Amino acid sequence: MAGSRAQPRGDRRLAVHRELPSGLAELVPDISRADAWILYLADAPQSQVDLADPTYLEFEYVRRIAHLLDAAAPAGEPLRVLHLGGGALTLPRYVAATRPGSSQLVAEADAALMDLVREHLPLGRPRPAQRRLRIRIGDARQILESAHAASFDVVISDVFAGPATPAHLTTVECATAAARALRPGGIYAVNVADGPPLRHAKEQVSTIGSVFPSCCMIAEPAVLRRRRFGNLVLAGSPRPFPEEELRRRAAADPFPARLLGGADLVRFAAGARPVTDATAQPSPVPPRGAFDPPG
Repeated sequence: MAGSRAQPRGDRRLAVHRELPSGLAELVPDISRADAWILYLADAPQSQVDLADPTYLEFEYVRRIAHLLDAAAPAGEPLRVLHLGGGALTLPRYVAATRPGSSQLVAEADAALMDLVREHLPLGRPRPAQRRLRIRIGDARQILESAHAASFDVVISDVFAGPATPAHLTTVECATAAARALRPGGIYAVNVADGPPLRHAKEQVSTIGSVFPSCCMIAEPAVLRRRRFGNLVLAGSPRPFPEEELRRRAAADPFPARLLGGADLVRFAAGARPVTDATAQPSPVPPRGAFDPPG
């Protein structure tokens, strides 16, 4: 998914390795782009950032979340965004670049990781759009639940503790907290990692669907056909999604994806029950090599 860690001749950038309380973190030069870096956590690719062009998004699922951000309001209009999970701050950089003046809050439990990212992948000079990006260290759900009602246009959940999403971020109660934090018509976008038989993804569709009147999901056909492990981007909102626009964007991606909504999404999740705090389990752990590049 993120490519080889080998560096081409002439690339003098040095990889950074640091042991964090949560495990080994590595910042590795992206050999395909002169100013880009890939963040690995526990040997798995977690984020990619192009310091020269924050609108460039390497990872497919990140582009799909960006499609939802692009559809959340007219182009260039500032948004209020809560990011649950920080990583290398890829999407906060994207929002700051595409929607100047946006106000963003990043909830990240790993203070040492944020120190590493800010040290080696700086946000640049503090222009006004960047000063409106705040980072709060703490548990993502606690920060979500502490948000004022109707204070965000978009809430993005992309949280992993090691290889799995913590159980308490997969529940009806968590989705309800997100709904409370959203302004009217806001979007709750969740990165769901799952593989055959997609039981977790079905449960997440049922969970989000029990809280939000409108839902859609974007994923690669191979993942939807239960052929491999991958990322499925699930979104809920009080208002209908612009499904045709999102469908066109997903189909035009370098790695085309399908959008499921309406009756198709209901059929996908048939038989699955919403997850509650009392029944929740962490998301499935990807099999070894699930996100290795082909070849």
